[in-house]
Amino acid sequence: MYLTQGLHRTLQRHSGKEALVHLDGCLRRRQSFAELVSSVARQAAELADHGVKAGERVALLAPNSDQFVQVLLACWWLGAVACPLNIRWSVLELADAVADSGAVLLLADESLAYLIPKVEVPVVTLEAFAAQARHHAEVPDTRTGGDALAAILYTGGTTGRAKGVMLSHANLWASCVARGAELPNSPDSVALLVAPMFHVAGLSRLVGQLVVGGTCTTLARFQPDRVLDAIEHDGVSDIVVVPTMLQALLDTPEFRRERVQGLTRVAFGAAPMPPDLLERALASLPNAEFFQAYGMTETAGAVCMNPPANHRAGARGGLVNSVGRAGLGAEILVTDEEGREVPRGDVGEVVLRGPMVMRGYWRQPETTQAAFRDGWLRTGDAGRMDESGHLFIVDRIKDMIISGGENVYSGEVETVLRSHAAVAQAAVVGVPDARWGESVHAVVVLRPGASAAGDALTEWCRARLAGYKCPRAFSFVPELPVSGAGKVLKSVLREQVRR
Repeated sequence: MYLTQGLHRTLQRHSGKEALVHLDGCLRRRQSFAELVSSVARQAAELADHGVKAGERVALLAPNSDQFVQVLLACWWLGAVACPLNIRWSVLELADAVADSGAVLLLADESLAYLIPKVEVPVVTLEAFAAQARHHAEVPDTRTGGDALAAILYTGGTTGRAKGVMLSHANLWASCVARGAELPNSPDSVALLVAPMFHVAGLSRLVGQLVVGGTCTTLARFQPDRVLDAIEHDGVSDIVVVPTMLQALLDTPEFRRERVQGLTRVAFGAAPMPPDLLERALASLPNAEFFQAYGMTETAGAVCMNPPANHRAGARGGLVNSVGRAGLGAEILVTDEEGREVPRGDVGEVVLRGPMVMRGYWRQPETTQAAFRDGWLRTGDAGRMDESGHLFIVDRIKDMIISGGENVYSGEVETVLRSHAAVAQAAVVGVPDARWGESVHAVVVLRPGASAAGDALTEWCRARLAGYKCPRAFSFVPELPVSGAGKVLKSVLREQVRR
């Protein structure tokens, strides 16, 4: 299958239907599907005019916008490979990614001029590119698809060498169709694309809307007040968030329940959802169905989902903490260090396979080989599975702390800390300890106006956790470092607390 197919299907059915809306201050740029297809076909011609050929890479440095979507689709229309770059990276990291990808062209939003690296390929602003494209005649869609490479998404880069995840048209198609089969996505939905599209959550949500012919509304970055405006005034019905985004939305002074009546679906993932935050969100967004999606860049999006029925009142006990069961087309196991499936209920490494699993890491054959065992992708997540196949993620394996020979799962400790009235956010990491090997260190963000000493939080934890799980030291910070996808950067925290 090819990823531009949804454009042709919707053009045939509803050519005048709204395809894209970009929110920029008080301005709204709107584009129908007929207008979108014309723009994409002309921009594909402009790519060809710059010498881009099928299979060649085009680097994209831009926040979410209608222009970003158009040029991304133009790459696929031409048969080229899109390489969206993380706009939170340094100039040096960006230069490395452009060179590593072998991109033949870099298209950058003019607002990010300060980030544009010095590279040995042509650099054009998205704005100039779009203006030039208007003078071209439309070119036909190559309908490139199947195992052809569609995108290279870079993951990591905070420490060590970033990895370019190779995703084919079939990978992205399989992921979004599997999601839609279990949680049907209405073509009448309006999805707010605020999760960055240089990450798989934002990109796969775009693909899902295109497949069914739904409307996409784009915001350059997450701002709670702008998100509320989009829900209230622009008909947004669907949003993908990480927990930090959801908390910021609920905490903003402008939040009122009557402003979010039109929001009917909230997908969350990428990081553990604190129970207290989920409970608050369910009460504050009464018309929205909540579901958790579990996946990774290497799986082109979600491979399993915990449906809305497991989140609202009356759900079967404990399933709210699950990430769901294997989605259509996906197989998931929990294995020991030798790759053997462990008994149900035991903790091991989550491994998976299916048509959504990546082709590999770009130009890193050894890393690709290490990521797989007997055809199964090793996720690096520690989890357990119950008798009915529900998967529970307990930690990243590399984030698990071994203290005195006992395994400490950071998520469990973080949940207890967050249940304290004074704590807004918490992250737990292991630090070297001469006696115990590692000890538990908690980095805490207090709620505005609240106060709590380490001793008080220690006592709180001791009343709720085994002694070896309790933090032995605390750091108090104004905010936690997060990635562009909203994940807490524990590698950064480890460096900070070990100094």
